[in-house]
Amino acid sequence: MTNIHSDALVFFGATGDLAYKKIFPALQAMVKRGHLNVPVVGVAKAGWNLDQLRARAHDSLEKHGGVDPAAFEKLCGLLRYVDGDYQDPETFAALRRELKDAHSPAHYLAIPPVLFETVVEHLAKSNCAGGARVIVEKPFGHDLASAQELNKVLLGTFDESDVFRIDHYLGKRPVNNLLAFRFANSFVEAFWNRNYIKTVEITMAEDFGVQGRGGFYDQTGTIRDVIQNHLFQVLSNLAMEPSVRFDSDSIRDEKVKVLKAIEPIDEKNLVRGQFRSYRDENGVARDSKTETFAALKLEINSWRWKGVPFYIRAGKNLPATCTEIVARFHKPPSLLPESILVENHLRMRLSPEVTIAIGMMSLSPGEGLNLQTGEMVASHSPQADEMDAYERVLGAAMGGDSTLFAREDYVEEAWRIVEPVLKKNTPVYPYAAKTWGPDEVERVSPPGGWSNPGDKKVMALASEAA
Repeated sequence: MTNIHSDALVFFGATGDLAYKKIFPALQAMVKRGHLNVPVVGVAKAGWNLDQLRARAHDSLEKHGGVDPAAFEKLCGLLRYVDGDYQDPETFAALRRELKDAHSPAHYLAIPPVLFETVVEHLAKSNCAGGARVIVEKPFGHDLASAQELNKVLLGTFDESDVFRIDHYLGKRPVNNLLAFRFANSFVEAFWNRNYIKTVEITMAEDFGVQGRGGFYDQTGTIRDVIQNHLFQVLSNLAMEPSVRFDSDSIRDEKVKVLKAIEPIDEKNLVRGQFRSYRDENGVARDSKTETFAALKLEINSWRWKGVPFYIRAGKNLPATCTEIVARFHKPPSLLPESILVENHLRMRLSPEVTIAIGMMSLSPGEGLNLQTGEMVASHSPQADEMDAYERVLGAAMGGDSTLFAREDYVEEAWRIVEPVLKKNTPVYPYAAKTWGPDEVERVSPPGGWSNPGDKKVMALASEAA
């Protein structure tokens, strides 16, 4: 069914928080661009009718991006609604009736994973799964065993080519721009390897806490929430080899190879932290050992990267909200004293704005052979009409393009890397809000320390270069 566009979109959990914040705005944007003109069937157990679902959509858009009157009117014309219990076969019989002559629907499961098996089984029994696609939200399991069980459930009814595991991070254009930077520019290949690069850092920082999601977060933690999915995807884009073809499976083959080359994380290469007021959040256990910060070191045992340490960190209540990559280069074999040389670096910021900066040394103003550091910066701020991540991934799934989605083997390899250390109950160190994690993070810091986004030193260099 790869080349067939879905002729309907069904989204379970139509009255939920994800639909309210992300799905309705994405659907309106797709309609506005002319990318959505098939029935959209919401399914939920809320005792609602279609008019109430339309009102919910309108309220969602007012608070998340704004209502476009023409696009919203067309979206309302596409909306359908089925109310019922996911355990009840009649709910799915009603869905089949609402789908009418649609033969290739896409079923989007915006519901808790515990309901996946029930819904998938009923889709099969009600003749709603034949010729269909299924779209599932992360988390893809809680560990390797649960990920394998989830895959077993999905693949019992759908082919792998018809399963789309959403990691919305892959819908972000800057994340995919890493591949364009690497493979569309011939000069990058010359230095993008262990011969020139000394270390690589990936930072995903948020300057806010759990925002009322304490109950969810306390069962998840930073490693499960963003590292083994979002940041491993960034890592794969940075480290993969060019694919032999430009189809989705060839690209994903290379990403899986990156993860296969990584040994399970050793506990000595991981530091977990928890911001001090976290246990006061609603839904959080008073003796919680869940991390809100994690920093780790790993190596990719491939021809290109062997011997280059990759440092990854993510956390909440840090000094800035920013996702940034910094690759530091070996110092040149200069006749100048090594003590006055500073490593060159390549800095790539993925959000909130997109920046590529090259850090280098040059002569200082005045006489003599005095050197200064600076950055040559190219920056781009997001435009108002750029596609949102959910708009991009939903459109890709309905079109049958799997490139932006995690494959079964990728998900299981990611869990293989992090699961052993998660089971070891490593210490969780407290840290003050608006700091870069606990003091213990020095144990897994790059030589010379982390490059912190938003540091005055970095900002000053950027303004000097400008």
